[in-house]
Parts: sequence; C-alpha cells; structure tokens
Amino acid sequence: MITTAEFAQYFQWSGIATIAVTVVTILALALKWSFKYRLVGATGFMGVLTAGLFALSLLPIVHSNVPGALRYSLIYDNGTDRATIVVAAPVTEAGLDATLRQAAADLYSYGRSGAADKQLKIRARTVIHPTIGVSEPLVLGEVIRSLSGGEDSALDVRIDRGNLAKVAQIKA
Repeated sequence: MITTAEFAQYFQWSGIATIAVTVVTILALALKWSFKYRLVGATGFMGVLTAGLFALSLLPIVHSNVPGALRYSLIYDNGTDRATIVVAAPVTEAGLDATLRQAAADLYSYGRSGAADKQLKIRARTVIHPTIGVSEPLVLGEVIRSLSGGEDSALDVRIDRGNLAKVAQIKA
C-alpha cells in the first residue's frame, strides 16, 4: 500500500514535470507552434494530477481489517444514516460481530455528516430457504456508530440471537 510519504515524493516529481511542461507550453505559444493547444491541455492535465497527488500526500489512506470478519456485500445505502449488508449463511455470533465492526469501519466517511442524529446504522441480514421455493430474509444484527469522528471506539453492536439460531437450524 502506498504511504503518504510516497505520495509526497510523487507530488514533488509531478510538480517538477508540470513546471517543465508549462515552460514548453509558454514557449510553444510564443513561437506559435502548431501543436500549442495540445500542450495547453497537457499542462492542465498535469496540474490536476499534481493537485491530486498533493491531496493524497496530506491525508493518509487507512483501511482497517477486523480479524474474523466475514465477506459481506452492501445491498442498500442511502448515503447518510442507513445501510444494509448481506452475509452468507452459516454465520457465527463472533463472525457476525466482527463483520459488523468491519462494515462500520468501511462505510464511514466524512460525507455522511448530513444525518439528523449523527449516527450510522448498518444492518446485517441473510436469506434462508426454510422450504423449497420459499425465501425468508432475516435481520441478524446491527451496528450503530457515531458520525462525529473518524474512529469510533463506542460501537453499539446488537445481535439477534433468535434469528441466528434460525439460520443454524436451517443449515443443520
């Protein structure tokens, strides 16, 4: 994974290249070369690329891994305060707890701050088939996290043990 220090180095090299392309563009405009407007586009692109690398050198890109988390798929997200994930059955209580914590870390972003109660609620569900041709969605648990900060150590994880037992019975 690329670190912020590496992005800072890439920013420096990109800045030098942008300055060089800018000088060549100014020269092309002054000497009225036929491809001068192509250089203007290249200079603009280099400027945007350099600005992006500068931004990445300031903010770290951190992805946390929760040990024991299961694979999940995001099936609903309203972009502010509600999301739903699906996990494959069979699932254990410890695996579900870790998966909910992983989803809370993965789905947090600064852009979700528009929620009225400043909390993100993520529900985990699965689909069981008690008989042939019948599908029953079951909510297995949920996690509620604060949207006020990046790291929330006070996650409220709630697991529905009754529905977890139903999943175990169907798969047994």
